[in-house]
Formats: sequence, C-alpha cells, structure tokens
Amino acid sequence: MVRIRLKRLGTKMRPYYRIVVMDSRKPRDGRALEEVGIYHPISPEGRQVDIKEDRVREWLSKGAQPSNTVKKLLNKQNITVK
Repeated sequence: MVRIRLKRLGTKMRPYYRIVVMDSRKPRDGRALEEVGIYHPISPEGRQVDIKEDRVREWLSKGAQPSNTVKKLLNKQNITVK
C-alpha cells in the first residue's frame, strides 16, 4: 500500500520533516516515490507547513493513504481527506 507520511531530517532536538509518498513496507527514512511537502515544527505557526497541493490530491486520487499526522496537517491546510 502507498502511504503519505513523514520522513525525519535535521539534527537532534532540531527536527524537520519531509512529507513523502512511499511504500508502507519501506523504513521511515527510506527512499520515497515522491516528496510532496515539508513540515518544520520549530518555525512560527504560519510557516510550518509547505505542501504541493496538486501532487497530494493526485496521489490521494490514486489511492494513497495519509498517516494520522499527515492527515491532520492536510486538514489544517484545508485539503480534505476522507
């Protein structure tokens, strides 16, 4: 199954994440099919998330399932997820 989930980057105590599309059987930091956004939790509230909305919608239409955290981020950006 293809999932939209977070890939952790950054250093200890200063994480940032890429929102990626990857096979659910791959490890968290493994090779992704496509990177569709970033999430930087340390930034100020308005600049934490940057998502390629058209690419996310395309992957969702193809059947990709977002993780719980990504689902919350998408809903925060007004990208509806079933």
